[in-house]
Amino acid sequence: MHLSADKPFSCTEQRLVIIGLGLIGGSLAAALRASGFKGVIAACDPNQDEIARGIEMGLIDEGSEDIAAQLVDASMVVLAVPVLAMEPVMTALAKALPCAASHVVLTDVGSTKATIRACAVRVFGAVPSNMVLGHPIAGSEKSGVAAANPELYVHHRVILTPESNVDPNALARVRALWQACGADVLEMDVERHDQVLARTSHLPHLLAFSLVDTLARQDERLEIFRYAAGGFRDFTRIAGSDPVMWRDIFIANRHAVLASLDDFEAGLARLRQAVESGDSDALIATFDRASHARHYFDTLLNKTSYQAEYNMQPQGKVTYRVHPGGQAKGRLRVPGDKSMSHRSIMLGALAEGITEVKGFLEGEDSLATLQAFREMGVAIEGPHQGRVTIHGVGMQGLKAPAGPLYVGNSGTAMRLFAGLLAGQAFDSELTGDESLTKRPMARVADPLRLMGATIETAEGGRPPLKIKGGAALKGVFYDMPMASAQVKSCLLLAGLYAQGETRVREPAPTRDHTERMLNGFGYAVSREGDTCWLQGGGKLTAGPIDVPSDISSATFFLVAAAITPDADITLEHVGINPTRIGVINILTLMGADLTLENEREVGGEPVADIRIRYAPLKGIEIPVDQVPLAIDEFPALFIAAANASGTTRLRGAEELRVKESDRIQAMADGLAVLGVEHTVVEDGIDIVGNGNSDTPSYGGGRVDSLGDHRIAMAFAIASLRASDDIVIEDCANVATSFPSFVDLANKIGMHVRVESGHD
Repeated sequence: MHLSADKPFSCTEQRLVIIGLGLIGGSLAAALRASGFKGVIAACDPNQDEIARGIEMGLIDEGSEDIAAQLVDASMVVLAVPVLAMEPVMTALAKALPCAASHVVLTDVGSTKATIRACAVRVFGAVPSNMVLGHPIAGSEKSGVAAANPELYVHHRVILTPESNVDPNALARVRALWQACGADVLEMDVERHDQVLARTSHLPHLLAFSLVDTLARQDERLEIFRYAAGGFRDFTRIAGSDPVMWRDIFIANRHAVLASLDDFEAGLARLRQAVESGDSDALIATFDRASHARHYFDTLLNKTSYQAEYNMQPQGKVTYRVHPGGQAKGRLRVPGDKSMSHRSIMLGALAEGITEVKGFLEGEDSLATLQAFREMGVAIEGPHQGRVTIHGVGMQGLKAPAGPLYVGNSGTAMRLFAGLLAGQAFDSELTGDESLTKRPMARVADPLRLMGATIETAEGGRPPLKIKGGAALKGVFYDMPMASAQVKSCLLLAGLYAQGETRVREPAPTRDHTERMLNGFGYAVSREGDTCWLQGGGKLTAGPIDVPSDISSATFFLVAAAITPDADITLEHVGINPTRIGVINILTLMGADLTLENEREVGGEPVADIRIRYAPLKGIEIPVDQVPLAIDEFPALFIAAANASGTTRLRGAEELRVKESDRIQAMADGLAVLGVEHTVVEDGIDIVGNGNSDTPSYGGGRVDSLGDHRIAMAFAIASLRASDDIVIEDCANVATSFPSFVDLANKIGMHVRVESGHD
């Protein structure tokens, strides 16, 4: 056995004493041995056979029943006895502590921390500063030292619940102990720990014991168990756990267990009522919410991709190796527009009736929006092959979520949700991943406050956003200082719940999907010049939505064809909303051979098939009025510029610096690796291209995408005109926004290989 290479931690205790040599204590010893622990491991246990077995297995060096004898010169003591046995053991420990080293640290593994803290207070008068209470979230139905597993804690969590007076050195040493076993260590206060564990561990065990016991007492029990399917076996597996241990846990943590049982019984009663009355909406809402939450929250805890698990994409650290050359030919349909996918769920949820969505983007950001509405009580079926059915609850039908709404990496979702939630009667909190928590949210929080909303942000106006419910919103006229479709949409959504008229003026045109879709749902939005407005207090009526293919995703293949000799690509059913076609306008100005075919309107949105064939590109000064119309497409356009004759100059694009990464600097760094001449300025960049189609435009090299999917895809496309391999690091987020990118890239004749998919 070996611990994961990404856990280079070590434990340097001289003498570690484990009191209670069962599965947990034995596995701790086994994990330390496997990590190369150099100190002495001793054990105390009333069962001499367990001590002998631990020595025979090579897990411990010595042991006995006598705590005082084993505590001599001990530098760390781990209490691994049942919760209700803790007080007499702690009492004996207190008497023997003078034998231990002066710097001894005490810790435990109990699953009910309030009970153990109370024991410590009774025995010591207070929790000693050298005691760090802890709980490894790991176990097995097996018991005893013979079941010791050196990998039991690898990639499992250990929750430490230190008191305010804890010695920082003691805390650090306990953390190092568990990290050496391969565990992920986090901290939590005692009360919160017991509440969380009551719901996620104690309640499931209680239910499993109850179900098996109920069936076992029936006359037909032999037939029931003989024909039990896998689901029954999976759910009831934990009923094989140690009965004595679980008896102690349920008694020790009775208050939190009873509270969680109350919540469960209330939910069970609602399900019973739905079954009795044949309420299919209530059943599908519960089942769909539970099904997706099972996937979703697993991946949050494991820091993996929901989209990756959902579509079996590679997880962990993903690197692309893209070979130079290749071709760009074929017909493609890229995934649905992300902006419209978000909005279709939001407005469908608030509408009266059932909304059928086709072409929904099954990417991580959009799935996070789906899950958030499920948590607010909306019944949503799917997604399945881009189809989603939303059972709308009306403008006032959302319910308070049980906790913070997590929107992953989506700035669009967070900003739009802020407006929508500002008008609800309940309190809410919006949070996201590490990247999103660095992005500015004051641009929506400040104008929402002008409307009467109460919103708290973290330092610097960043997430999480805490929104107070019940605010009486009033319409305002807001003159946006910077063009932003997200800010505009946020205020229009808040305006649905505001008294009077909400007007937004934009200094430059931005995408108008929100206005178009609101009108499509029967909610009138007016526009005159640079200003749009609506009256609060209306309603939305459900209807079908066919989401066009995302022009931002199509852009990578537009550029691929534009820079590759003999290329010919047709992209089908692409949205060509006038506020989104900056990339088409810019490529056309650069000389691209681009035509729109089969133009039509679907659900209020213009769409077309876009055919693009190779033609030599020339450098241009990008018109400032096109910048907001192509803000998400610039990483790919930078690659087009690197293949054009002359210099391409971009200005007025400071918003690129606050996207998923600082896209100006990230692209500049990558261009430097490839050898492309460029000059960076605060609000843009100058790129000197190579217009000679007979030679490669640049070299290869290793590029860091900084976890930004658009940076990664842009440099993948760049390989078509490179002289050597381009290796692109940190590409996992491509699967969250454009799951089929690698397949489509290879389909047109590129050579993209996923080099690694795991940490």
